[in-house]
Amino acid sequence: MITEQTVEKMNAMKLYGMRDAFAEQLELSTYASLSFEERLGMLVDREWTDRENRRLERRMKAARLKIRATMEEIDYSSPRGLDESLMRSLSSCEWVKNHAGILVTGKTGTGKTFMVCALADRAIKVGHVAFYYRAPRLFSELLMAKADGSYHRFLSRLARADLLAIDDFGLATLSEDERRELLEVIEDRSGSGSTILASQLPVSSWHEVIGEPTIADSILDRLVHCSYRIELKGPSMRKKRGRGPGGA
Repeated sequence: MITEQTVEKMNAMKLYGMRDAFAEQLELSTYASLSFEERLGMLVDREWTDRENRRLERRMKAARLKIRATMEEIDYSSPRGLDESLMRSLSSCEWVKNHAGILVTGKTGTGKTFMVCALADRAIKVGHVAFYYRAPRLFSELLMAKADGSYHRFLSRLARADLLAIDDFGLATLSEDERRELLEVIEDRSGSGSTILASQLPVSSWHEVIGEPTIADSILDRLVHCSYRIELKGPSMRKKRGRGPGGA
């Protein structure tokens, strides 16, 4: 009876990891030789791990990464101009803590999307909140947010994220509304969050894509000078390996 009541209270307090560990300790005789302190420590450790895993799952779901990718899967054998030492440094995610950015450029198929998602995946795994958007989808959601009155709330959500990854930037010249919205997003995050921007175009062409010189200067000034650059070169990785979009 006491055991059942204990389990019910654990469920009520959402101590699911501790509940499962408690049931395991009751079933296995190997725990009998352990002290109370050791068994209690194991219960707390299980609950801690369970909660951390659930937090990770929530952050991964919220990020909406386009593909599953990890830093460990990045291919350095192909001649793409990748600096392996830089990538190892970025794996620490100190750049996220320091609110630095990353600009990823390269022709279609060279692995930009994979790179973006791998960097975001690592940031999420070390505890950061990250969001992934293709640029057209981001502008579409900003437009819908304006229409339904949630625009400022959406901007605040983007601003609070530790990392915002924007893929497929520069597929078309930005409209007046899009360039102003992008400026708001980047301005809100300047000095308080990290941004990844990925594009088929070299950074030198972004000014023209943004369109209006004054706004372009403002956006690029906030991005370029505080960002690492990853310039992917070489043939398409898709043709070489037959992998899915962005394979790296």
